[in-house]
Amino acid sequence: MVVTFRNVHNWVMGDYAPGMFKAFFEVLKPGGVLGVADHRATAGADLAKIKDSGYLPEDYVIKLATDAGFKLEGKSEINANPKDDHDHPKGVWTLPPTLALKDVDRDKYLAIGESDRMTLRFVKPAADKIFAAPADNSGK
Repeated sequence: MVVTFRNVHNWVMGDYAPGMFKAFFEVLKPGGVLGVADHRATAGADLAKIKDSGYLPEDYVIKLATDAGFKLEGKSEINANPKDDHDHPKGVWTLPPTLALKDVDRDKYLAIGESDRMTLRFVKPAADKIFAAPADNSGK
């Protein structure tokens, strides 16, 4: 199993996210699980416009994983936060625990709480079975 929490946005900002997902795929055995939790952007958000906000479109993160070979096995809303409108002056870092604006609107951001996050579970598919040629039982 590989789990990653609030890291994919950093890999996207550094332009090496596809390589990370490929590496996870390579180290896991068939049936292995990849768990991902990260800051979720508003559905339909343009990645180029929000890339530096810390938020990511959920469908984009799913595509990173499936392009590497994973299959999406499940989603959970356990880390969802409907109070987060995904639009803050310093991106996700405006919210707790960072509070990048320090005391500016502090109570407002504390009331929102931490970011809205996606929680995704992927699996590495089982390897295709390789069939050997039938044994020659002719006695020769």
